Amino acid sequence: MSQTHSRDALPRVPLMAAGGLVLATLLAVSVVQATGQGATRVADAPAVSVRQFTFEDRSDGGIDVRRADNGQVVHSVAPETNGFLRGTMRGLARERKRQGLGPELPFELIGRADGRLTLADPGTGRRVDLDSFGPDNSAVFASLMSAR
Repeated sequence: MSQTHSRDALPRVPLMAAGGLVLATLLAVSVVQATGQGATRVADAPAVSVRQFTFEDRSDGGIDVRRADNGQVVHSVAPETNGFLRGTMRGLARERKRQGLGPELPFELIGRADGRLTLADPGTGRRVDLDSFGPDNSAVFASLMSAR
């Protein structure tokens, strides 16, 4: 007994419609990226406090967070802990390295009037809106704002 198989295992019309939808989406995203038309930007709340810190890797795998003005250690991150801080700083440091910048320029931790926190790198222009990662993760950096 021989079975006859249809030439097309998948229906053509729905497949072509899905492909067209994907292409239209990619085109729309490309237009918004290229022109900025349709993009919505929300202005930052005013800064109410700004602290500058440097982050220094220790030989044991820990990280020392230092005040930029006097070099005082305000927080020490134990080895193999605090993945959010490590990951955030690793990403910013990678961009600095890519642009040929060193670790001497401090990062800015900005407390805003609406209670949000922003970590900014004046050297590269990159910034991280820390509240986007949830209250537990932003609390890691919020504790640095009150560190003496």
